[in-house]
Amino acid sequence: MDADACYRAGCARDARFDGLFFTAVRSTRIFCRPICPARIPLRRNVEYFPNAAAALSAGYRPCLRCRPEVSPELPVWAGTSTTVNRALRLIEDGALDQGSTEDLAERLGLTDRHLRRLFLEHVGVPPVVVAQTRRVLFAKRLITETNLPFSQIAFASGFSSLRRFNEALRSAYRRNPKELRRLAPPDAPAETIELKLHYRPPYDWTAFLGFIGPRAIPGLEQVDASSYRRAGVEITQCAAKNCLVARITPNNVKSLRSTAEQIRSLFDLRANTFEIAAHLGKSSPLKTVVKRHPGLRVPGCWDGFELAVRAMLGQQVTVKGATTLAGRLVERFGPPKPEILANENLTVIGIPKARAESIRGFARAVADGCIRFDGSVTSEEMIGRMCELRGIGPWTANYIAMRALGDPDAFPASDLGLLKAAGLSSEKRLAEIAEAWRPWRSYAAMYLWESLH
Repeated sequence: MDADACYRAGCARDARFDGLFFTAVRSTRIFCRPICPARIPLRRNVEYFPNAAAALSAGYRPCLRCRPEVSPELPVWAGTSTTVNRALRLIEDGALDQGSTEDLAERLGLTDRHLRRLFLEHVGVPPVVVAQTRRVLFAKRLITETNLPFSQIAFASGFSSLRRFNEALRSAYRRNPKELRRLAPPDAPAETIELKLHYRPPYDWTAFLGFIGPRAIPGLEQVDASSYRRAGVEITQCAAKNCLVARITPNNVKSLRSTAEQIRSLFDLRANTFEIAAHLGKSSPLKTVVKRHPGLRVPGCWDGFELAVRAMLGQQVTVKGATTLAGRLVERFGPPKPEILANENLTVIGIPKARAESIRGFARAVADGCIRFDGSVTSEEMIGRMCELRGIGPWTANYIAMRALGDPDAFPASDLGLLKAAGLSSEKRLAEIAEAWRPWRSYAAMYLWESLH
């Protein structure tokens, strides 16, 4: 988008552009979301930044009215550099909270200098600035939305000390944490931590729950007509405010940031569904279902390995049958962990010996670090590595890439449901047609599956 287009979107306060850019006002030195209710500044007084880190780095401070810290994040695949997107995933997982930029670059197979160059080109700021901005904005959210002590907020946000936490907040907001807390709502819950995680509308909440409900793993997940629950976390939708509300029991405050990231990934909150639908809606096989389901998302997962095991259990059985097997697995061995399943006799849950050996082999590969779900390798490389393992074919690998890796362009072309929905019998022909759906073939798959209903 150019500056004039950004200005028009800001004047319209269009929520579909929330998080895609930030408006910085030169006279006040404040940057805002496109939906900020404040008076529209003159065009000559504003400039635009693609992310909050770039705006902070340029000397602007976040608006206390529209709260940029709660805006929907950009899709990690929105940039032009796959390497930068992988690095952003690792930063979000806390790679720079304790480690250095050199360590991050090494995990990505780069030099530190090259990684910095890529970030300056595609993000506008170095990796350390991105990490610091994420810490600051998440800390501001916890200050405003919870009654947690500042010491707990500091460590939950990724700061190494309370002193660094105080310095970072004063630098970004020109206020200390106590002053920021005065802005917190008086009815902030005390016993339950409640976070509002925003998305760009629309969001097909009914279709999302309809997909994950039958696939919820007994003993770990519960899904009903309005909510998802797991391990002390309950997520519901607040459609009026374009957000999901996560109610979290404060058993382990330090994991709050990773929990928020798990929720964003599971519920695909970063997607720009308006842009995706505009592209896929041009295709004849998808046109009707795209129009019928605005805001359809690709469900992610809570844990990559867990999702992969669930997918392998679902090979050549119905969704209901796979759910039953997953429930037996959890009942017998607990939540799926690679170091446990690698050494167990899995045939006791009622699966063939060959499939049990495949799951054990996959578990060993994850335990040994050959298969990683942390974004340190590309989706294409992960799919290739998985297909080298016994018992994992292109369908399973692409389905795992869709949901566990968040790959927007993975496509299990051999899926019988997709072939039926497309009215085809040839996997090759479906793959050829799907070329026109790039780079959002995963969303095309979701639309095709949804059309079967």
